[in-house]
Amino acid sequence: MNNPNGANDSMLDDMSEEMIIDQVSQDLSDVPAPRAGRRDLPAMMRKIPVTLTLEVGSARLSLQDLMQIGPDSVVELDMLAGEPLTIKVNGTAIGRAEVVVAGENYGLKVIDLDGLNLDMMAP
Repeated sequence: MNNPNGANDSMLDDMSEEMIIDQVSQDLSDVPAPRAGRRDLPAMMRKIPVTLTLEVGSARLSLQDLMQIGPDSVVELDMLAGEPLTIKVNGTAIGRAEVVVAGENYGLKVIDLDGLNLDMMAP
């Protein structure tokens, strides 16, 4: 440096860097350290809302057949009458059930669950 106070400038730069480093270290010491161990993921997952549906059946139609459907039309489904219905969670099949009456509403009586591991979510 051409500055006669070049040595002083260099010392000020070093002190400024040390002050910044000390300040950052102090700021970081105020931040709480991450908790040891894992979060209880299954407990968190139990709080996620899902949609449960009971699928009666389905039918594959042409657009022409669909356009001919009216108020008194009957569309045959691929399930037999009395056959257990498919339980789905967010569109994924997880088991089978029967329709029951629960108070004034319909309900479902679970026959089996085969597509969902509920044990990992147990409290």
